[in-house]
Amino acid sequence: MRIWLTGLCAVLAIVSAHAASPQYPLDSIDQRAQPCMACHGKQGQATRDGYYPRIAGKPAGYLLNQLRGFREGRRYFPMMTYLVELQTDDYLRELATYFADQQAPYPPPELPRVSAAALERGRTLVTHGDAALHLPACGSCHGSRLLGVEPAVPGLIGVSQDYLIAQLSNWRHGTRAALAPDCMAQIVRRLSQSDANAAAAFLAMQTVPADARADSAFAHPPQMKCGSIPNGGDSP
Repeated sequence: MRIWLTGLCAVLAIVSAHAASPQYPLDSIDQRAQPCMACHGKQGQATRDGYYPRIAGKPAGYLLNQLRGFREGRRYFPMMTYLVELQTDDYLRELATYFADQQAPYPPPELPRVSAAALERGRTLVTHGDAALHLPACGSCHGSRLLGVEPAVPGLIGVSQDYLIAQLSNWRHGTRAALAPDCMAQIVRRLSQSDANAAAAFLAMQTVPADARADSAFAHPPQMKCGSIPNGGDSP
């Protein structure tokens, strides 16, 4: 409660500070985007607090899906709900497109916080999946370089371990959901907590390439059909 209230106060302070600023013309997209940066960092590149994720450069369709999710109750975080609950699709789409177009620097990779054996298990899950558990490789939905797929599948690298673990837990416990069929919920419920931690640790330690961008389309469409995204999957 204290964290989100502190963040909300910061957002409201930014709204007030920029409301009449000549640098941000009133009701321009630049002015509308400023409150988002209170938590998500300059240009949406994320901050050192890993629970506020990077939104810069993520596919616009993915960002729009998440904003709608907060508005419609498929995702729950009080501060986000407060900001979007009365906004129209057109308003949310403009914000999503704005941040999708931002090309901000990525953070350096994180040091692993799991054992070498767990890290190897994470590598296996991410790159190959686990047929015995009916788990696909992450790249089968999240792109050839795990940087996402247009128009609406996000990348998984350049995202903090804390955020990845938190979102996998939200899927597991039903505090985050997608339109049916909810493929991420199905996948996460097949993962043990140790496997989730291992995969998140492996992803967080990957270096983002200099030419980071989402794949333009699926080379091989995923075997699963997921409700939020045509021919693809919703995800962290």
